[in-house]
Amino acid sequence: MEKRKKSIAVIDGQGGGIGGIIIKRLREAFGEEIGVIGLGTNAMATGAMLKAGANKGASGENAIIQTVKTVDIIIGTTAIILANSMMGELTPKMAEAIGSSPAMKCLLPLKMPEVEIVGAPKEPLPHLVHQLIKRMQEMIAT
Repeated sequence: MEKRKKSIAVIDGQGGGIGGIIIKRLREAFGEEIGVIGLGTNAMATGAMLKAGANKGASGENAIIQTVKTVDIIIGTTAIILANSMMGELTPKMAEAIGSSPAMKCLLPLKMPEVEIVGAPKEPLPHLVHQLIKRMQEMIAT
């Protein structure tokens, strides 16, 4: 029996730069072995993630709410589970849907002005993405 591809949603907002970097690195590590959906809080973010190699993309509140119910893994920054983060682009309904999704959530602890995650390493983004890819390799191998 053929093994089902893991489906991964990468969620980002504003310009989609972080999501784009994550998707580019996922493609380098896994090629087409995984399915990647770029979910943007806006069309610009979604476009950046599609350009980086997402198989599919969708934008906005309803797209995020509906899609996070169907994926195996959700990747993003800690902001994706905080209502009104990303300068208000991440709505309370989005945060609730992401947090309530049965998918495994792999979050990068990026600095936000109003939030401190005690014990989280203060690493630059490239190092965090490297750690994320290593963790994805462990998760997808099982």
